[in-house]
Formats: sequence, structure tokens, C-alpha cells
Amino acid sequence: MFFSKKNRNFEKKYYVTTFLIKSIFMKYSIDKQAKYVIVQPHEEKIDAALAPDLKTLFINLAADDSKNFILNMIDVKYVDSSGLSAVLFGNRLANEQKGSFVLANIGDHVMKLIRISQLDRVLDIYSSTELGIDAVLLNDTEKNLKSEHEE
Repeated sequence: MFFSKKNRNFEKKYYVTTFLIKSIFMKYSIDKQAKYVIVQPHEEKIDAALAPDLKTLFINLAADDSKNFILNMIDVKYVDSSGLSAVLFGNRLANEQKGSFVLANIGDHVMKLIRISQLDRVLDIYSSTELGIDAVLLNDTEKNLKSEHEE
């Protein structure tokens, strides 16, 4: 509020501040099959700017009844701690749904970071998407056999 000397009343002046928010959306492709979903980010970096998009993508896929995820990292050259957090989030989401989470086609730099943080002990990592698909299908078959045997 500002004073106006002319009429000694209060004048309300509103200042509108406009913020330009640069919205960054992760570019990716999805190959949804009956028993698994392949998510392939088309980005060189998965960092703090893109990690929330990856987490949201996993949430949306899980809400759409997907439980087996293959994250094809062929285009990804760099991942920071936020990116690793998004990967671990996808892994946890798949495990909570009694599904599988697989990383495929990981580059040297990303693999080095995964090894340093000892996440190679937690994550299922394969050298190709095809091997990742085979692993997911095998895990799915084993889980189905166990559930049938328990009944």
C-alpha cells in the first residue's frame, strides 16, 4: 500500500512479478509390452533437472498396472545423485509391486558411478536390452510358478 498525498487515502498498487520458469521435460520413448515396459531416456544427462520427470514416469507406469521395468540407458552418458535416486525409486516401485527392475546398456561413466556407490549390489544390470528382457521374463515366470505352487 502506498499513500497518496492528493486525496490522503490509501491506494492499492499491485505489482505483478512474472517469473520465467524454464520447464525441462525429459525426452524418452516407451515400449510397452504385455509383461514389461522398456523406458529409454533420449538424454545424455539424467540430473536434478530431469530426475523428477523419470520418477513421475515410473509412477504413471505403475499406476497403469506395469510392474516390470527395463531402463535402457543407451543414450545416457552422465547421471548425478538425483538421477541415481530416480533409478532407485523405479527399482523400489517395481519391487513393491512384486515386479522386476532392470538397467540395460549402461555406459562406462554411469557404470563407474554405480560401482562407486555400490548400487551394482542392489540393481540388476545387463549389457543389452535383450538380456534385460530375458531376465524380466524369467523372473516373472519364476514368481508365477511360486505363487501357483503355494496355492
